Amino acid sequence: MQPFTARVIEILRKIPEGQVMTYGQVAAMAGSPRAARQVVRILHSMSSRYQLPWHRVVNAQGQISIQDDAQRETQRLYLLGEGVEIGLMDTVNLEKHQLKSEEAGSE
Repeated sequence: MQPFTARVIEILRKIPEGQVMTYGQVAAMAGSPRAARQVVRILHSMSSRYQLPWHRVVNAQGQISIQDDAQRETQRLYLLGEGVEIGLMDTVNLEKHQLKSEEAGSE
């Protein structure tokens, strides 16, 4: 496993219930600020194997960006179940629910 991938997995595991991070935020914490799409690929290919909280990651605008309707609704329901408020266009209020990098342990 590549070091970047291992770091992304470590960061994702630290996102607590009721909070979210953005793909870019995870990439930056993992040491590659321009690798948001790589974070998407890691989530897509490794969420099941590593039991990652994939539903706690949103795009930079706070939106659920999954295109598949069923998966989009699953993410929405998981977040709502954790107390995350979802607004118009499936948008999370990042000021209220975003985990700050320092809280995620950027050591």
